[in-house]
Amino acid sequence: MNKIYDSPAPAKLNLFLHIVGRKDNGNHLLQSVFMLIDWWDLLSFEIRNDGLVSRSDEGSLALPEQDLSVKAALALQKASGTSQGVHIHLKKFLPAQAGMGGGSSNAATTLLALNQLWGLHWSTKQLAKIGLSLGADVPFFLHGTSAWVEGIGEKLTSIELPPASFVVVKPSTGLETRRIFQNPDLKRDTKPATISDFAARPFHFGCNDLQPVAQSLCSNVSKAIFWLQTFGLNARMTGTGSAVFAHTPSSVAFPKAPNDWSIKQCKNLDVHPLAMWASSDK
Repeated sequence: MNKIYDSPAPAKLNLFLHIVGRKDNGNHLLQSVFMLIDWWDLLSFEIRNDGLVSRSDEGSLALPEQDLSVKAALALQKASGTSQGVHIHLKKFLPAQAGMGGGSSNAATTLLALNQLWGLHWSTKQLAKIGLSLGADVPFFLHGTSAWVEGIGEKLTSIELPPASFVVVKPSTGLETRRIFQNPDLKRDTKPATISDFAARPFHFGCNDLQPVAQSLCSNVSKAIFWLQTFGLNARMTGTGSAVFAHTPSSVAFPKAPNDWSIKQCKNLDVHPLAMWASSDK
């Protein structure tokens, strides 16, 4: 095998996101539930025998030369000592600066695919060590199921969620994660919750502590939430935004979103589409 085509890199939604403290190094401690949804980028991989890592793109977004998929490939190449390279082709469908983990998911899919393509036979635990160095969300996408998340995003406990439908709206403007976490008005002392607290009402539990700051920085977050509320839905922001979402009855139909926003009706996923490539043996 020297090629892998159209490997999915699914997005995630934060069903809630609480900031419960802060470490001495400034990293924020969180509690959240991350849930995979059926909206994804697609990545293809082809071995390069010259040892180089390269990338090409399809889509309207201008991506940096070393996006997270390239950084993941370079990190795995260095850690494994392989002489093989790869060309990555990315079909970009997920919006950027949305709080849906698109870049981190691309990195995780790259690690899973190259583990196969390069014949490394690394465990998911080994890959996750590299993933965490790339971004706090990468281990979740390697983990491969919905998860109760703690720490800085590295402590994962698998949970089961009932099948459900959601609508996701992404305003045309985005938000930089750094601006939110550096904001002095960010609430950082929410009382820790338990999985049993969440399980009692999984799609309506808690809040997103980052949302008030995000709304102060980006008025379109408020506009998108209000737009979904006009349909009688309980909307909130996912992650660091600017995408917002709401749990919906499966029969709800939505008109075209205003102001060139993206709108997508999604369902949650039980497992990552590439879960068959994951291994916890080593």
